[in-house]
Amino acid sequence: MMKTPIIILALLAFLGCGNRNTQNIPNTQDTQNDPEPEYTLEENIGMMLLVGFRGTELDYDKNIEIISALRDYHVGSVILFDYDVPTGTRGRNIQSAEQLKRLCKQLRAFNDELIIGIDQEGGYVSRLSTRYGFPAIPSAQKCAVMGADSVRFYANLTGQMLEELGINLDFAPVADVNVNPKCPVIGGIERSFSADPKVVRQYCLIWSQELANHHVISCWKHFPGHGSATGDTHKGLVDVSATWQPKELEPYRIDGENLHVSPPLGWNVPGMVMTAHVINRQLDPSGLPASLSPKITSYLRDTLGFEGVIITDDLAMGAIVSQYSFEKAIRMAVLAGADLLCLSNNGGTYDVNMVPRAVKVIKQMVENGEVTEERIRQSAERVRHCQ
Repeated sequence: MMKTPIIILALLAFLGCGNRNTQNIPNTQDTQNDPEPEYTLEENIGMMLLVGFRGTELDYDKNIEIISALRDYHVGSVILFDYDVPTGTRGRNIQSAEQLKRLCKQLRAFNDELIIGIDQEGGYVSRLSTRYGFPAIPSAQKCAVMGADSVRFYANLTGQMLEELGINLDFAPVADVNVNPKCPVIGGIERSFSADPKVVRQYCLIWSQELANHHVISCWKHFPGHGSATGDTHKGLVDVSATWQPKELEPYRIDGENLHVSPPLGWNVPGMVMTAHVINRQLDPSGLPASLSPKITSYLRDTLGFEGVIITDDLAMGAIVSQYSFEKAIRMAVLAGADLLCLSNNGGTYDVNMVPRAVKVIKQMVENGEVTEERIRQSAERVRHCQ
């Protein structure tokens, strides 16, 4: 029988993860002694959204949807891509280091504590690739083969690069155990550190610690484990019920120590954990994708004791859009207990009204009594204080 796992916790300081923003330009007055502000429902809903957009610079004529998202809907997080899926072209947000640094500065003019995220794992998943002049970062698998010192070196290089650009969230490291080396989206493209969950945990901790040294939030993914999958959730439903193994939870716990009560100095954990779109009937017999499953979210939050931000995998992926409408997916993710909804706007289509649509759904949920305003506030506060 599996022991009750305890989530790894830590005493690390990342950058602040959110700030009230009701003006185009952040207030530069000294607010050190001001009381903690009260936030409106609309501001708290905005903090629950992480959104993607098109543009390599902010232009009021060309980028009104992201400007409106930040200014009018109080969106607290954005995600950057190099490749635009709907058009099949590169250069969506990234052209060079100088351009990207400029873009991040423009984004922060609306909110100086905006979370700016990117998928920068190394290897196949490198939005900051050599084609744009960035240094090559090996895949997790290649780093692991070279050993802990190499993992630390490349994690530090990644953190330094992100800090210099103004990016403060990395959707890494991958905490998936390499159960199926042929998994098309994990083992098959070298995204897992190892088939040994202890090695995965060790190297995830190293990666997160090095990011933290550069004030970058880490996000471990994809809970409760994607490494045994035989399919690709970008394309459609993936069921791991028959292939998933309990050891895939090992990276998210340390046996024998209640770190929830007394975390030792030097340990590090993610500010966020991303839930996968996989179906895992071993943990939720209903067959809901983990990202939309109250039972699996509760396992992470209540059984494992994770107190940080729970973020969904991209809700534009095939596993979700093939089964649920946009509005239903938003509603189910909120009801499942997600704190942050990943809305890349980088799936089959690009929707300029994505943010107002998402805000409308969540606001109606509060008005209809499906979810309490306090629950929305709790999620927003986790995002604001995810260091």
